[in-house]
Amino acid sequence: MHLPVSLPLLCGSLLPFVTGGLAMPKTSRADKHYAIMDNDWYTAGFVPYLVALDGDVEVLGLASDTANTWQPQVALHAVATLEAGNLSCIPVYPGATWPLINTPERFQAWETVHGKLPWEGAFAPENKTLEAEGNDPTSGNPNRIVKAAFKEGFPKGKPNNSTSAANFMVEMVHKYPGQVSIYSAGALTNVALAVRMDPQFASLAKDLIIMGGYVDLNMLQATGSILLADLQSDINLMIDPEASKIALTADFPNITIAGNVANQVFPSQEFADEVLSVPNPYSKLFHDYYDLSFPFWDETAAALMVDPTLATNQTSVYLDVDTSYGSPNYGNIHVYQKALAPGGIRAVNFVFQVDADKLKQRIKHALQYPKSCADLK
Repeated sequence: MHLPVSLPLLCGSLLPFVTGGLAMPKTSRADKHYAIMDNDWYTAGFVPYLVALDGDVEVLGLASDTANTWQPQVALHAVATLEAGNLSCIPVYPGATWPLINTPERFQAWETVHGKLPWEGAFAPENKTLEAEGNDPTSGNPNRIVKAAFKEGFPKGKPNNSTSAANFMVEMVHKYPGQVSIYSAGALTNVALAVRMDPQFASLAKDLIIMGGYVDLNMLQATGSILLADLQSDINLMIDPEASKIALTADFPNITIAGNVANQVFPSQEFADEVLSVPNPYSKLFHDYYDLSFPFWDETAAALMVDPTLATNQTSVYLDVDTSYGSPNYGNIHVYQKALAPGGIRAVNFVFQVDADKLKQRIKHALQYPKSCADLK
C-alpha cells in the first residue's frame, strides 16, 4: 500500500516532541535531505533510487515520464522494481504521457530534414516484433502495456493515482521548503509543468539535478561508431525541448547538469560479477539485465545529488535550450559566459568530471546492501 501524499516516508531518527503529555514523532528535520526522483524507469533502472537511499536521502516518491518509452509503461516498471526489493512503501506518481508539443510524427518529420538519431526513445517507429521479444513500446498507442518487457516481474500493485507527478512535486516543496531535490533523468516534462503550475515551486526546491545536457559533441557523433553517436545524443532533452527550456531557466537555487560527465564511467562484467557476490534481488537484476555497453548515466546524476563532492571538475555557465524546430540543434543546449549570455537564461553548475572510483563504490554498496521499507520506518 502506498502512503498518502500527506504522510511521506520517514527515514533516519525520529526526534520526539511532547504534546498533551504524549511523545509524538517529529516528521521533519531542518537538515533532512528529501528527493523526488523522475525518470523513464525500466527493468534495471532502480540503481539511482538505491544510491539515494544508501546516501541517507529520503525518497518521497518516484515520478514517471515519457523518454525511452511511454510514461504508462515507465510507471509500471517503477512499481515493479520497487516491489522486487520490498520498497513498495515509496509511492509512484504518474507523470505526463505526452511532451508539451512534441509527438512521434513531429519528431520523425524533424529527422527527415536534420538526420536520424541513433536512439529515438519513445518516438522510434512502432515495432511489434521487438515488443514481442521483450522491448518496451515506442510510438503507436502510448497507453498500451508490453508485459514481455518486465524482466523484473510484472507488478502486483499500481501507481498512486491520487495526484499527478507535477502536483506531488509542488506539494512536497511547500511541505519541506529548501529540502527537496528534484532529480530528473528522463524528459523534463513533469518538472516544467510544476514550474508553470506554481511560481514558487522552483525557488522552494533544494535543487534540480538532471542527466542530460551535452556540449560540443557533434564531431564524435559524426566520426565515431553508431554506438558512440548514440552516447552523445541528448534524447532526454530532445523528447521535450520546450519543457527542457522551461525547467532549465527556472529559479531553482541550484541546477546541476550531469551531461558529458555521465559518459565518463562504464560498468564492466567484472564489476557486475562483483556486485552479484552479495546476492539479493537487486544485485541479481543488475547482473542479468544492466547493459554493460552503456555508461552509468542516471547513476552519475543520482550520486551527484547525494554527494556533490564527487565532482572533481565543474564550472558555472549560462545555459539555454534550442527550441527552434527548424534547427539541427533542436532540443540541445548552448552555453555562454555571463558577459555574452542572452536574457532570460541563468547560471547552472556543469560537471565535467567525477571521482570514478568513489562513484563505482557508491553504486556497488547501494546494490549489495539495498535499503528496504523495513529500514525506512
